[in-house]
Formats: sequence, structure tokens, C-alpha cells
Amino acid sequence: MADLLSREPKAPLAERMRPAHVDDVVGQRHLLGPGKPLRAAFEAREPHSMILWGPPGVGKTTLARLMADLFDCAFIAISAVFAGVKDIRQAMEQAQQTLDTSGKQTLLFVDEIHRFNKSQQDALLPYVESGLVVFVGATTENPGFEVNRALLSRAQVHVLKAIDDDDLADLAKRALTIDDQAVSLTDTAMTWLVAQADGDARRLLNQIEIVSQSFGSNTTPIDEQQLASVLSATRRAFDKGGDSFYDQISALHKSVRGSQPDAALYWLCRMLDGGADGRYLARRIIRMAWEDIGLADPRAVDLAHQAADAYDRLGSPEGELALGQAVIYLSVAAKSNAGYKAYNRARAFVAQDRSRAVPDHLRNAPTALAKNLGHAKGYRYAHDEPEGYAAGEQYLPDDMAAPVWYQPVSRGLEARIAEKLAQLAELDRQAGVIGQSREDGDS
Repeated sequence: MADLLSREPKAPLAERMRPAHVDDVVGQRHLLGPGKPLRAAFEAREPHSMILWGPPGVGKTTLARLMADLFDCAFIAISAVFAGVKDIRQAMEQAQQTLDTSGKQTLLFVDEIHRFNKSQQDALLPYVESGLVVFVGATTENPGFEVNRALLSRAQVHVLKAIDDDDLADLAKRALTIDDQAVSLTDTAMTWLVAQADGDARRLLNQIEIVSQSFGSNTTPIDEQQLASVLSATRRAFDKGGDSFYDQISALHKSVRGSQPDAALYWLCRMLDGGADGRYLARRIIRMAWEDIGLADPRAVDLAHQAADAYDRLGSPEGELALGQAVIYLSVAAKSNAGYKAYNRARAFVAQDRSRAVPDHLRNAPTALAKNLGHAKGYRYAHDEPEGYAAGEQYLPDDMAAPVWYQPVSRGLEARIAEKLAQLAELDRQAGVIGQSREDGDS
């Protein structure tokens, strides 16, 4: 069960470059810098169970190995992709045997912990609780969603970040010199190589290994075109249905809401580049038009629907232009969430309110019986009223106070809608005053 990977010269470059000391770790300064959480734990030699959450190739496995060395723990690694409860029990038996024979605690590293179901995660609990093992889980998914609360409460979550370009460039320069047939790159080629790695150190080192094997005997610096001839272009970090997916659609929506067309285009193109379904994006763009623009500019809704239709007809890449145009228009359109808020208020009220009766004058009267019961009696047909408005007419249930759910903003068409509603409210007020004065006179 113990993970004892070889560091022989024939091992993959990423394995040969794996740091042997915490100071050699690339990136993660927010965790490993002076006074930062993991640095403090390392220096104090105080192991604690934790979950390392971050994208691929940022050092989760490396940190787990370093912890085992620094804390003088035995190291057992299992992958949640392949392992089950039986493997967990075997690992615990091995950990107990190690403790009994050498007095050493075991660091149990569970890669892709989010792949374990609830019962498998629960199987870890008694051993983590007893301190038999120091549990370190690694995940690319949000632990708040993928790890059960009982296990999450026993482990500190540390968030790892993608490696920045400067750190990747330094790593690349070191890696390019360790083999017998070292190669060099032009500055533009190095920039291209780092960009292709997209924050993933493992991907960078794997690419360098291919470059070294392809151009090991080349004495002149390799340019970008030569790199492209042996390395396939990679898509940006994207995980359909995962955190990266929802973070990016959130960024797109908020950029549109914030009236930033360039930012909105950036996130739209990031998602398209990552393989997002254009039809999903079209649906979300329609939602943005209704939620954040609404009646301030009804053309935005029309344009969003037209863009969705265009994409449905043309597909990618031709239909993507329609989505881009829609995102630009929505970004620069007048904004209002008044309709969205009004709908939510009405839904919330109805959800908690009782079923109120429809007033008699608003009821349908298709039969003689309904008419005899007074249905539709006294209803005022708005088109026959002055200005096409039945001032003072009641359209809500008789025992319901008038709410003010829809509150138009003073932007775009809604500014005119606000004026219209104010005018109608004044007509209602006048009708009420006249009605009251007539009642007073009759008395």
C-alpha cells in the first residue's frame, strides 16, 4: 500500500523535479511564506489533518510527501478513483502495524477525495478521530460540496492557487538544464510554453520533457513555431459542471451586470475556449437579459433570444459571434432588476400566504348560474374608461392590502414606466377622493 515512487533518472521529469524541501516548492506563498499557515505547521512540527483544495499540478501531492518527511511519518497514498472501504481498512491496518513496530504515525494521503461517496468518507472518521493517521485529502472540487460535514469538521481546508507565470518560467529554466541533452528556448518560445501550461506545473514539466526528447541535440534556441510543431495547444482550465465552470459563468454574469463589455467578452471567450456548450451560454445570456435589464431595455431580451436562435442554427464557431454581440449589448444596456425583484417578492408572498378568493367582479361568468351568483357584476372594462384606465378599480383580493412589489428604476424605459405608474396612481387617488366625497354627501 505504501507509495514508494522511484526517483531514478528514468522516472518522469515531473517526478525527478519534485521538491525535496519546502523551500523548493514553487508558488503557494500564501500558505508557505513566513508566518503563513502551512509554514507555521511545518516549523512547529505539529501535523494536523487537512484538505488541500486546488487545480491540478499546483503541488497537492508534493506537499503531502513533504509533510510526511518533516513530521517523520510513514506515508500511505491511495486514490479515491480506484479505492474503496476495503482499501481504507487495509491502509489502517498497515498504519496500526507501523505504529506498533516503530512508534511512527502514518500520514494517509487520499487523492481526489471528492470521488469517495459518503460511506467511504465515513470509514475514515474513526481513524482520523483517534489520531492513528494524519489525514491529508486532495481535491480539485469545492470541499464544501463534495466532502461530508463530519470529515470536513476534522480537517483544515487549505486553498492552493494556480502557479503564476513568473514561477512557472523559473521552474522551466531549471527543468531545461537537468537532462544530458539540455535545450534552450527563445524568450517568445518560453512565454508561449508558460502560457500553454496555464498554471499547471506538472503540465509544464511534461511539455518540457517532450521538447527535450524532440530537440535534445539542437544547439540553437528553439522558437515558438518549433514548439508548436511538437506540442499541441491546450485548452484553458475548465471543468464542465465543476467549480471552474460555475466561477466563470458567475464572472460573465457579473461583468454584464457591471456594464463591462470587455470583461464580459473575456469570460465568454474563456468558457467557449474551454469547451462550454454554446447553448448553455445562450440560455444564461437570456437569463441575464431578464434578470438585470428587464424593462429598462426590452430590446435586450429580444436580442438575447435572437442570439440563441442564431447559435442554434449555426453552431460553433459561426454562432459564437451572435453570443458575443448579445453579451456586448447586454453589458451596455440600461440596467434594472426591478422586475426580477418584483417577481421574487410576489413568489415569496404567495408561498407563505393563504389561498385568497377572487373578487366577484373579476370572476368569469360563462353560465347563467355564475351570473346569478354575481360573477363579473360591476366589472369595469378598461378600454371604455377615460384614458383606457378604470381609475380606482380593485384587482387584488378584497382582504389583501396593496403591495408595492414592482418599483421601476429611473433608467432606460423604466424611467418612463415609473412616470406612467405615478400618473395612474394619481388617477386612483382622485377617484378615491371623489368616491369618498360622494359617500359623505349622501350621508
